[in-house]
Amino acid sequence: MSEKVKCLIIGSGPAGYTAAIYAARANLNPVVYEGLQPGGQLTTTTEIENFPGFPEGITGPELMDRMKAQAQRFGTDVRFGYITKVDFSGYPLKVTADHTHEIEAESVIIATGATAKYLGLESEEKYRGLGVSACATCDGFFYRDKDVAVVGGGDTACEEASYLAGLCKKVYMIVRRDELRASKVMQKRVLTNPKIEILWNHNTVEILGDKSGVTGARLINNKTNEEKIINIHGFFLAIGHTPNTDIFKEYLQTDKNGYIITEKGSTKTNIPGVFAAGDVQDPKYRQGVTAAGSGCMAAKDAETFLAEKE
Repeated sequence: MSEKVKCLIIGSGPAGYTAAIYAARANLNPVVYEGLQPGGQLTTTTEIENFPGFPEGITGPELMDRMKAQAQRFGTDVRFGYITKVDFSGYPLKVTADHTHEIEAESVIIATGATAKYLGLESEEKYRGLGVSACATCDGFFYRDKDVAVVGGGDTACEEASYLAGLCKKVYMIVRRDELRASKVMQKRVLTNPKIEILWNHNTVEILGDKSGVTGARLINNKTNEEKIINIHGFFLAIGHTPNTDIFKEYLQTDKNGYIITEKGSTKTNIPGVFAAGDVQDPKYRQGVTAAGSGCMAAKDAETFLAEKE
């Protein structure tokens, strides 16, 4: 027999936990499934200095632990596990957790986030959080007046390089082709910035470092096969994100990159009773604070939906 849940929240980053705090205070008795990465992307960030209310900064894991504790304080049922299947073809909404546990939900908030794309190097994994980052606006501040590198050639890479150029001494852009994929205005911004040096036709072979973190990167020119070592302290990936939406695609409208499409000015999806919050529906801002804001919106939208149902 399936379990009946009033408000099911899938995912446990800033969006999921903020939704849980609001839903619990509205007596929606929320159940949160933490997913494969409890706490979400922020748990891979060491120091967070741009989340309001923490003037001294806070670590990613600690911030998520606090959000979890706050959600639980108001009665949220937080469960370790993940959703393996959904059926949004009828109402109530059917969801399967951990392959076997069936749930009938009156409302569902999807806050499964997105996963940054990495190059897949062993050394990249080794120095993740010790100089390797997928978010310049989160971590760039720690490399003030130092040399850094950005991998990628699209708009995001150009934006990150421009942002870092405002803080760092020098920014290398590692571009695997002989041109940028970015829009003309973004291309102009990096090509005319004296602090940015573009290394065309280069791939990263290895990230170099010691116990204190990243010290450099070994590159190869894919036209000449020449190797080159650059001395850097920060290595930023800007080759895109993959939204964690695979199990929802059969029912929910997504854009060409897989991000869930929500109604303008709300978190409503194309299925009544299903809401999306955080990076799973936000390819643009992707910040902890914007995810938290949309989590609040999703809980309010779910509350309104359930009230109208009654």
